[in-house]
Amino acid sequence: MPLRRACVLGVMTLALWAALGGTAAAGAVTSGSVLTSTKAAIAQQTGVHVVFRANRVSSATTEKIVADVGVTTGQETVSEGQSHVAIRVTPGYGYVSGDSSGLTAIFGLTADQAKKVGSDWVSWKAGTSQYANLKADVTFAAVTALLPGAKGTRLSTGLTNGANVYVLKWTAAASSSTPMLSNTLTVSASGQSLPIEQVSTASGGTKATTQLSGWGELVPASAPPAASTITSTKITH
Repeated sequence: MPLRRACVLGVMTLALWAALGGTAAAGAVTSGSVLTSTKAAIAQQTGVHVVFRANRVSSATTEKIVADVGVTTGQETVSEGQSHVAIRVTPGYGYVSGDSSGLTAIFGLTADQAKKVGSDWVSWKAGTSQYANLKADVTFAAVTALLPGAKGTRLSTGLTNGANVYVLKWTAAASSSTPMLSNTLTVSASGQSLPIEQVSTASGGTKATTQLSGWGELVPASAPPAASTITSTKITH
């Protein structure tokens, strides 16, 4: 290799290493160190905008979730074909509304329960298991769930829209309810180590993409009008 080319490549390598926050004294950046810094960066945030899309090979239907996630509150809309559901979580209550097929096929209510809800919002009080499940879906618990364990996770670097990124890849074994998944998580390597996108591909070919943006922004969820709210006890009895 000509000396000039070797020097140029050496400078480029050092520049990339510096951009990724590494130094000779600090040692190599690992998947474990990236995940640790990512968890710490997420813990400092107040909100993030999340867009999830899943395309199934066996169906032309696309599932889409658009969410504004906060620390203790959040909201999202879920659509699958013509069916849709909206979810809001405040410190005191969790609320769900949707069309009949959304309430049954997506959220899991019975047809009779969905009929009782109608066009209103059904509410669950904080402290109930259903409230806890709703909260986990629209707060940072859902974001940290995207992160893998360090063991078995491979780390590389790359560029996304001209910015340096870490690329984490791992597989999740199949279970009785889910197929084997191949996952790729892209994390910013400039500034705070915050997730940008996760792509999961199932062994059957289904692909799901989760995009995260607007870190630090908080869109607070508000309670629906009281006149449009029905308590969960009224639909289960």
